[in-house]
Amino acid sequence: MTARTTSTTHWLDEDQQQSWRQLLRGSAKLFDDLNRDLEEQSGLSLSEYEVLVRLSEAEGRVLRMSVLADELVHSRSRLTHTIRRMEEAGLVERSSCPDDRRGVNCTLTAAGFARLEAAAPGHVDSVRARLVDRISSEQLRQLGAIMATFIDDATGDLA
Repeated sequence: MTARTTSTTHWLDEDQQQSWRQLLRGSAKLFDDLNRDLEEQSGLSLSEYEVLVRLSEAEGRVLRMSVLADELVHSRSRLTHTIRRMEEAGLVERSSCPDDRRGVNCTLTAAGFARLEAAAPGHVDSVRARLVDRISSEQLRQLGAIMATFIDDATGDLA
């Protein structure tokens, strides 16, 4: 990400600073709690669960590693480490991409799909208890719209 460099900094006012800090603390707590719940219930981390979800939704339950990394907003190295653990557990398999020898595909195994099916109900209950049922439907829609502005910014540049 490219930082803006200007001669004057437009500092956050008190309300903006409070909102910014609440976003940092609230999102960290939410994701920590969801991750802990998921690990306790299924032995999967939130990152591993999201890999299984993305693969389960893909045609043939297979995605190129680069596409998977982009969808999850993970670095290639972080995803490779996660996939290695999941492959050792028999949840996914990696193979060469038939269209491009440099590419690597990741495929959801039957064991991985079964693990996802077993984990999903508890995870959905956790998401409901920790987020969906704590705010109004309108707030949830607004939250989704706000987050979409960051997802839609494909470049990440501030220019």
